[in-house]
Amino acid sequence: MEDRNIYITIDHLDDFECTSILRPGDRLVLKKDKENIYDDEAIIVYKENKTKIGYVANSVHSVARGTYSAGRLYDRMEDESSCTVRFVLQEDGYAIAELK
Repeated sequence: MEDRNIYITIDHLDDFECTSILRPGDRLVLKKDKENIYDDEAIIVYKENKTKIGYVANSVHSVARGTYSAGRLYDRMEDESSCTVRFVLQEDGYAIAELK
């Protein structure tokens, strides 16, 4: 990966009812979802205890400005990677995380 910091938007937090348990500083695991029939570039986000909490955003409507979309990140990462939560926007159901 590149030397500069890479940030991602984690979306669908409301679907998994986890915005209240996600905090800045939490370490998360990213894994390519190769079996996703809706999105060839889907990346699932898990807490370290393997609890599924959302997806890396991949739509112009859900990717926060200045962050990578799943499509932009997909070919730049291994099958699994990690990140750290930097911001949680509970009202909007998404978070911003920094890749390691």
